[in-house]
Amino acid sequence: MRHIGMSKARSVTASGVRGGRSPHRRRSGKARWYLPAALATDILGVALPVAFVFAGSGQPHPVPAALVGAALWTVVRAARHRYGSGALGESRGVIPALHDWLTLLGLLAVVRIAAGETSDPVTALSALSFAPLLTALCGKVTHRHLTRQRRSAQSVHRVLVIGEPASADEVVERLASRTDHAYVVTGVVPVGSAQLTSGVPAPARIGSAPPARGEQDWVPVLGAAEQLAADLVLVVPGPRISGERLRRLSWALHDSGLPLALAPGLTDVAPRRLRTSTVAGLPLLHVAPPHRQGAQTALKAALDRTGAALGLLLLAPVYGLLALVIRLDSPGPVLHRQTRTGLDAKPFTMWKFRTMVVDAERRRAELAAANEQDGPLFKMRRDPRVTRVGRWLRRSSLDELPQLVNVLRGEMSLVGPRPPLPDEVAQYDEVAMRRLAVKPGLTGLWQISGRSDLSWDESVALDLRYADNWCLRGDLDLLARTFRAVVDGRGAY
Repeated sequence: MRHIGMSKARSVTASGVRGGRSPHRRRSGKARWYLPAALATDILGVALPVAFVFAGSGQPHPVPAALVGAALWTVVRAARHRYGSGALGESRGVIPALHDWLTLLGLLAVVRIAAGETSDPVTALSALSFAPLLTALCGKVTHRHLTRQRRSAQSVHRVLVIGEPASADEVVERLASRTDHAYVVTGVVPVGSAQLTSGVPAPARIGSAPPARGEQDWVPVLGAAEQLAADLVLVVPGPRISGERLRRLSWALHDSGLPLALAPGLTDVAPRRLRTSTVAGLPLLHVAPPHRQGAQTALKAALDRTGAALGLLLLAPVYGLLALVIRLDSPGPVLHRQTRTGLDAKPFTMWKFRTMVVDAERRRAELAAANEQDGPLFKMRRDPRVTRVGRWLRRSSLDELPQLVNVLRGEMSLVGPRPPLPDEVAQYDEVAMRRLAVKPGLTGLWQISGRSDLSWDESVALDLRYADNWCLRGDLDLLARTFRAVVDGRGAY
């Protein structure tokens, strides 16, 4: 899995640097400048533009308008918990800022009516338009800084895992496989006598059977947490950790000032799909089904076709220019047609600008031994079939533009999994087939996460995560992040 080596090294570094300090005396806080930077950006991002624009255009009350706008903006952001330690630096998308901005506009409209304000609404709107952009920019800066910090074992939460060895190893490797979170496992307390395979230290061990009356098997856990200066104890439930045993463990941890979390075993489920309840004293975790029909699906289809139609109209001159360049570069048609597999395994004809020589499909068999991709995909970083213009088109993703026709026809979506070839689908197992539960997309998680640099398993995991957890807000965020991925060009060949 990607990043495992780096993550384990990060764990060792964190343990070596901070080991032996009491969990009661330390905190895994983020950089102190995050909150002042966020507040200053939000306040000045509203107050200064409003004051200058209002004063320059002769609008009434520029200073009070600036102060009220800045105050309401910070109130909205605070009400959305944007200044909490769990939120600062964690989000790099523009969608949350836009969501807050729309709320601000609604509040200001109410205040405007109540106060009898007579300023020009268009002028006010233009002055306020800087707020979400500056907020998103500040969030991006702090997110990049936080990512660098975590790669060097800073601004992390040291986690002690408790569970049966097989389950604990799975959780450890899952957390180590990615670096976009704050959790670093510094130790495991195994339940039972089986051995760990993850290589993480086991400073204590508790028995497989529940303790007898008067025994306290949570004492080794507290000792291990103290030794490793743990910030969090993560329990992996299993048959050897009964409800009563877990209850007593939670008492001991909370009395000592340590937070407790449970890993229920679900993976890649968006938080918005989870809901908790209690029935007869039994906590239940409800998992909502993915969106497959309903209002969100209908709205997604409408936005897809509207966006595709506007794109085709606005990009018509670009299409003509690219067609001319392709024809001048190499003989053959401008467009390349290829059968792909869409929603519910239905085939469709996908359109792209031609980036290869005319006999590329016939020559593929000759290059099979040079395939650099695992699984059913075929990829070569230096594919000799790609033309000079084709390499540029692929790096810039301009070869994908004709797929707007497929989106307009309802065969694809603006955002979705990568559209697979039929011979790839023929090798799918039951898990990979779930990629076909939604329409393939012009862009998606695979586009912003490395494209051809991804392994087969990573590509499948990203597509499944999207298929099970998509929402309109997430689609808009992916579209915004696609621009950066296209400019970067990483993994495009």
